[in-house]
Amino acid sequence: MPNVFILNGHQKYPFSEGKLNAALTEKAADFFTHHGYTVKKTTMEDHYEVNEEIAKFKWADIVFFQTPINWMGVSWSFKKYIDEVFSMGMMGELSDGDGRSKEAPKQNYGLGGRLKGNYMMSVTANAPKEAFNNPEETFFGGMSEDELLRPMHLNFKWFGLQPLPTFMAYDVMKNPEVANDFIRFEQHLTTHFTKSSI
Repeated sequence: MPNVFILNGHQKYPFSEGKLNAALTEKAADFFTHHGYTVKKTTMEDHYEVNEEIAKFKWADIVFFQTPINWMGVSWSFKKYIDEVFSMGMMGELSDGDGRSKEAPKQNYGLGGRLKGNYMMSVTANAPKEAFNNPEETFFGGMSEDELLRPMHLNFKWFGLQPLPTFMAYDVMKNPEVANDFIRFEQHLTTHFTKSSI
């Protein structure tokens, strides 16, 4: 069975301790282990070594990224991780620079990725489900969940990884439905990662 690298991108705040993201991370690890996958994990707030993180990406067949939406993007601890690990990975380990060559400097930007696996994002958001995919909603204006997450999709694409459908837990602070989120999460993983789906 494939190797899975799980990243927990939560950043602790006084109003958000990260319990839900930690629980989803552990549920993912338990699911993959139960189904015979080999699992390695990194939590953004823990100490990590850049070269070891690069090695985990090279080892993984699947990258599973758990994150809250913080100000329409990822946490600052994960942005720091991107700046440290992804930037070093561009030096030939995870990608061949930006994909362009001296012979064709205007072509293939972003297509130098050297990884061959898949990635999945699992996201917690304070926004309700009804805020997305609805042109009548003023703030997002019809934007989908994956459109909001497009910068992260492009980061993974940069290294050659292919997307699997995103999971989102909605309205997690003002109107949480954690028990239902856990059920949907298990169903999402089962749909995309059991023997019948791979």
